[in-house]
Amino acid sequence: MLHIVACIKQVPDTKIIKMNPKTNTMDRRTAPAILNPYDAHAVEEAVRIRERYGGTVSVLTMGPPPAVKAIKKCIEIGADEGYLITDRRFAGADTLATSYALTKAIDKISKIKPVDLIICGKMSIDGDTGQVGPGIARRLDIPPLTSVNKVVEIQQEKGYCVVHRKLEDGHEVIQSSMPCLLSVEKTINEVPYSPFPNMLKAARYEPHIWSVDDLEDVDIKQLGLKGSPTIVSKVWAPPKPEGGTMLEGSPQEQVEQLLSIILERKELFSVKEES
Repeated sequence: MLHIVACIKQVPDTKIIKMNPKTNTMDRRTAPAILNPYDAHAVEEAVRIRERYGGTVSVLTMGPPPAVKAIKKCIEIGADEGYLITDRRFAGADTLATSYALTKAIDKISKIKPVDLIICGKMSIDGDTGQVGPGIARRLDIPPLTSVNKVVEIQQEKGYCVVHRKLEDGHEVIQSSMPCLLSVEKTINEVPYSPFPNMLKAARYEPHIWSVDDLEDVDIKQLGLKGSPTIVSKVWAPPKPEGGTMLEGSPQEQVEQLLSIILERKELFSVKEES
């Protein structure tokens, strides 16, 4: 039976979140935590694949205990099982340390039931790196298929899948061996409203919760801040764009106004002197 693992993340709603003017960091208390939108499409696609071919959909996330809420949302979408790895030793992880921790959790899940396909959202809206999915694939030594906007075919018995990858001027068709990892675009599907039975199941569902000690062969030095070579020296909100200037009068007058504005922008004409 096909076993799909969807890796998800609970994130602050970036449409609402505010920046702390003193620390220049995101004040996560100012926005509700939600399921990363890209990951919702990943879970929906996993459910659709299960409906076509049968099998099981598991969701996996790393985060604080409240991330259970994101797992329950995935159960509403149609996932069968949920796994949360939570431990203070995971805190402060960058994409490298996050991919390591999730890989160790996938190793444990695969011992419960072998994993055939891993699906991730293209990126998280609070990081925008798109690095975790490919990082997991690299650690598991399986093919990473990024920017997937259509799953054409899954052939579990023959050991391959066919997908479309989004390009700037179209798409490319790729056949990959399985197991493999897909990171998907939002355009891959539409996430419908959850049916009432799924909502009831989600309300009652209790996910599997693991700490670092529940995982096997974990190198503590590769977790959390210790395992994160990335250093964010500063984060700041971009300046608000200034309002435009309305040009008035005849075409000749408007051209003169435009030239005057351009000439005032001396940085447009700055030339570096050669030494």
